[in-house]
Amino acid sequence: MSADELSMEQIDLLLKAAVAAPSMHNTQPWRFEIDRHAINIYLDGSRALPAEDPTGRAMRIAAGAATFNLRCAAAAMGCGSWFGLMPDRYDPDLVARVVVEPINEPDRVLKQLAQEIPRRHTSREPVRPVHLAAEVRALLSKAAMTEQAELTWLPAPKVKEVLDLLVDTDLREIGDWHRRAERAHWVGGERSTDGVPSSVLGPRSAAYPSPVRDMGTSPTDQTRSRAVFEADPVLAVLSTNADTRADQVAAGLALQRMLLTATREGLKASFLNQPLEYDDLRRAVQRSTGKPGHAHMVIRFGHSTVTATTPRRPVSAFVPAHQESS
Repeated sequence: MSADELSMEQIDLLLKAAVAAPSMHNTQPWRFEIDRHAINIYLDGSRALPAEDPTGRAMRIAAGAATFNLRCAAAAMGCGSWFGLMPDRYDPDLVARVVVEPINEPDRVLKQLAQEIPRRHTSREPVRPVHLAAEVRALLSKAAMTEQAELTWLPAPKVKEVLDLLVDTDLREIGDWHRRAERAHWVGGERSTDGVPSSVLGPRSAAYPSPVRDMGTSPTDQTRSRAVFEADPVLAVLSTNADTRADQVAAGLALQRMLLTATREGLKASFLNQPLEYDDLRRAVQRSTGKPGHAHMVIRFGHSTVTATTPRRPVSAFVPAHQESS
């Protein structure tokens, strides 16, 4: 790397790591612009979910997760990364700017977590009955705190409260054809570049409500095989004190640091974010933590397998055409 410009090989490595981040329905709602040794991360409005994510909060969380992966990849290349969130108030689609420069001592933790990026996958399978040690919970809480967020582990009564909110969510969605159509556009079937293919939906739960979100929309996906999931799921809520656009991007950084840390500890995660799509239920989720703030993610942790993974678009799809060969 020259003193002031990233090479094409470095850009490719950085963006491959960034686009491996999770996003709602695997829409991959981001694009990148390269300015010498800085990378600007933008939202891609063509991949918005207006029915399920009308404010764009989930998009900003996803962009924050991609930003964190990019920083990890920079550390793995022996570089430091300095970043700003929502750096231009006149351009709300610009969610982060990351400056990448050589450094004598790259962040050791980020460098280690970079190894977990290709291993991190959402698992919608039943978890094995293995106790989640207090030390591991503390590690994950610390990971969230490092990025200015808070992870609250829910006790059994509060887990039941959140699961009960899933019933409320399902009842609200019965007559909402906009949501069902939007989900059907992104979920199910065979997919090679984006969306959630049928192969990663996992089994349907034999009990209701389920600790895993059933996103099946097609008749085939809605009749797939059933399985018994854990009766006492381990759930945690990721929150921030405020709820500005920058806070939502920061929640994405916290989410990804936590997910990569969990992967390093042999854990898999899935999400129960349905209640967060409704303002009143989102407030109810936050109340379940017993703390002030704004809930961004409801996460289920456990030891489970990954039978299939979601696809990603090629890096060239995320950058302007004029930058591909510059």
